[in-house]
Amino acid sequence: MFFSSSKIFWLAFQPLSVIFLLILIAVVLIWFNQRKSGLVALGSACLILFIGAYTTTGSLLLIPLEERFPKQPLLSDRVNGIILLGGYLNGDINAGRPGFELNSAADRLFETIRLARLYPDAKIIVSGGDGGFFERSIPDAQSTQEIISEFGLAEKRFIFENESRNTAENAIFSQRLADPQQGEIWLLVTSAYHMPRAVGSFRRAGFDVVAWPVDYKTPAVEKFALYLSSPNDALSRLTVAMREWVGLLAYWLTGKTDMFFPQP
Repeated sequence: MFFSSSKIFWLAFQPLSVIFLLILIAVVLIWFNQRKSGLVALGSACLILFIGAYTTTGSLLLIPLEERFPKQPLLSDRVNGIILLGGYLNGDINAGRPGFELNSAADRLFETIRLARLYPDAKIIVSGGDGGFFERSIPDAQSTQEIISEFGLAEKRFIFENESRNTAENAIFSQRLADPQQGEIWLLVTSAYHMPRAVGSFRRAGFDVVAWPVDYKTPAVEKFALYLSSPNDALSRLTVAMREWVGLLAYWLTGKTDMFFPQP
């Protein structure tokens, strides 16, 4: 129920959908001679579009998420395991085409392969099922198993979990597979902006992990300003940031994390 509700909610309330709905409301209001109210709705849509696509607002909302769990130096201690969260493959494209189509979060996969070489005794859990709701999609764990085979890596080190559909399920199913013991060190690899919600979910599942963030979307220093280089990128960052902040609130309110904004 939570999975379906979250998908439908986000479809309606992501920035582009809000802009479209406001324009639609404006047209209806003006059609029924509510010109003043219609112009307010239209102006609100234009303001959201301008702020999202032509300013650094998206980056400013992402930075607190990306900085919450700072990147660490390599650990000298023994690493018992590595958990790779899905989200780095275009599962809907892979469902209908040969090969493996990676997206902008591909850092997750490549960093995990690098860590696997640095810590040759570590087990590796790849957690990522079919998170699609409106279209058919191939689970990331399934595609990754094929990628690992193509790379010639030792598959016996890998555990592929392809049932989870969201971050909360990533944590629950990974904990069951890992069965972590006292004193063990497990690295959690996911995008930096997603790390607070991921760590919160793993803690809730009783799995104490070491955050290993990758896939940064923002520069180290940012201030509010016009951003005219790429409106698409700016709007994309706003969308990602809003999804994470809303996700953090939803996970906290539904008991999937113990606090709204998990901390180190």
